[in-house]
Amino acid sequence: MTTGSYIGISTMKPCCRILGSYKSSSLFGFSPTKFKDSSSIMGIMTKSCHPKSCHRHRYHTCNSDTQIVGYISVINPNRRDFSVSDPNWGLSRSFSTRFCVNIGSIRPRVLSMIPNVASDFRNQSTSVDSHSNDTSFEKIYIQSGLNTKPLVIQKIETDQSELEEVTEETSDGSNINIHSFKDLSDNKVKKELSEIEKEAWKLLHGAVVTYCGNPVGTVAANDPAEKQPLNYDQVFLRDFVPSALAFLLNGEGEIVKNFLLHTLQLQSWEKTVDCYSPGQGLMPASFKVRSVPLDGSNEAFEEILDPDFGESAIGRVAPVDSGLWWIILLRAYGKLTGDYALQERVDVQTGIRLILKLCLTDGFDMFPSLLVTDGSCMIDRRMGIHGHPLEIQALFYSALRCAREILIVNDSTKNLVAAVNNRLSALSFHMREYYWVDMKKINEIYRYKTEEYSTDAVNKFNIYPEQIPAWLVDWISDEGGYFIGNLQPAHMDFRFFTLGNLWTIVSSLGTSKQNQGILNLIEAKWDDLVGQMPLKICYPALEGEEWRIITGSDPKNTPWSYHNGGSWPTLLWQFTLACIKMGRPDLAQKAVDLAEKRISADRWPEYYDTRNGKFIGKQSRLMQTWTIAGFLTSKMLLENPEKASFLFWEEDFELLQNCVCMLNKSGRRKCSRFASRSQILV
Repeated sequence: MTTGSYIGISTMKPCCRILGSYKSSSLFGFSPTKFKDSSSIMGIMTKSCHPKSCHRHRYHTCNSDTQIVGYISVINPNRRDFSVSDPNWGLSRSFSTRFCVNIGSIRPRVLSMIPNVASDFRNQSTSVDSHSNDTSFEKIYIQSGLNTKPLVIQKIETDQSELEEVTEETSDGSNINIHSFKDLSDNKVKKELSEIEKEAWKLLHGAVVTYCGNPVGTVAANDPAEKQPLNYDQVFLRDFVPSALAFLLNGEGEIVKNFLLHTLQLQSWEKTVDCYSPGQGLMPASFKVRSVPLDGSNEAFEEILDPDFGESAIGRVAPVDSGLWWIILLRAYGKLTGDYALQERVDVQTGIRLILKLCLTDGFDMFPSLLVTDGSCMIDRRMGIHGHPLEIQALFYSALRCAREILIVNDSTKNLVAAVNNRLSALSFHMREYYWVDMKKINEIYRYKTEEYSTDAVNKFNIYPEQIPAWLVDWISDEGGYFIGNLQPAHMDFRFFTLGNLWTIVSSLGTSKQNQGILNLIEAKWDDLVGQMPLKICYPALEGEEWRIITGSDPKNTPWSYHNGGSWPTLLWQFTLACIKMGRPDLAQKAVDLAEKRISADRWPEYYDTRNGKFIGKQSRLMQTWTIAGFLTSKMLLENPEKASFLFWEEDFELLQNCVCMLNKSGRRKCSRFASRSQILV
């Protein structure tokens, strides 16, 4: 058996106490061997380190001349921690996992441990069941089953000349520097920045959050004048995506890698609201780095990650989109850095499968679209999007396409891959056929017959023509169309939701003609959808009695404000990406130029109010990080359009052939129920 890399166990408590807290686990089909003396497994040693200078109010950290930096995980009485693996499986490497603790004015204490394990990545399945008889895993100590995952961040201090000499031969015979993606300094965008861009970069770097001396994300907003930050001082998964892309496009990959691994670590925690726990694959909506007393001491402190899975959110809604964004960002990281080893890690592969299991679990649904509650995505307040909202479906489709590329196919994952392919085909057909509206389709709905009882029914969802709103008849453009906001039995939400429509373009969920039609509509209705500040989150706003009934008289979502028709500059980067894909960079440049005129002078607001986006939002936070990052990402994509190709998908014609039965009226007889079921093994 070849010697593999070591497994670092990450926990909040000093490493000398780890084994004592471990419980029996049957994750791999065995119970961990009990040892009387944990020192027989781990070498514990203490080193000194110096506090690294950082933000005044932030966290005590350590610098080090060692090779590997480890982290302390977040601990809550009802949550569990887990262990991790080295990203370079199959390579023999030793490291020490380090925990940073600040004791008053004394230099931080660093605890080091070096457990060993033998493993061969290429011969290891990513399925849990396949490890039940694998003795090489008997040295992995796990607390409480699947609430355990690898996490080791490498930080190698090596002479630059040595890094240049380490190369690896690729499948096409070319040589690449396998360490070239360490900090990507050679790939940083080199150009003369404008004053507004310099300001934006300064603000973005100022919003970075560190954990044990390493960057792990950016806060949602960083306005020093704000006295009540609420949860805007946390790192949100969806909010960090434009920040991550800005860093990646600028050659700063370390923060993104750290973010992906730490949020993966949080995935395994127990999440409980009123004695009930959601699915295991749920990713947190956000997390915060906190300094807490160590073991009840008032002098010793340690840093912990404190996540929110929705148990603290307004309305207690689980963030369905967090896991989808995580998979999308994982793919983007690999594409933009070339660091595909991160995707191949066992813990990362397991994390992907847990998210997919949560999304692909069989239920009562008759449709391939995801059923969610109100407030489970960017629109995180009551706005009448419960059911099958477009935004979730577009992100779901994108995440499935990412997973299809990333998942390692073997005996343990082949059923999952088949389920992903089946769902992609079904979802693509469903969205293109039933969510798309243009002038022709609206006229067809206008003439619908109702109460059809037949497998050949034209009006499959029993939509009443009277549902067509009066504003739509005069508003819809002859040159384009769009995907409606929601579809359920006897209900079509005809509002235009910008994020969902942009991601149908980016992911090729729509046909090429449909995707072009969306941009044609935006251009034709520029004053409504862009106005004085790009872009409307949805159009039109709910008003009057409709607003009172649907939002519950939400004082924050008043007409043409916040989620109810507000203008959100962060949507700019997604609009830019969609425009570049469809060969319309001129349209994106027009929007960027419009935003650039006032966004800095307005101090980077979260959103704008009024029908044309004239006023800064009445409750808008200033110095909003994803507003800043969205602007920078848009600028860099326009200056380097070739990079945009790493972030979008072209049409996959193989998917269209996987479910030909849908196009056949006799499909019900030809479709095998067995073949369509999601048979998932995790």
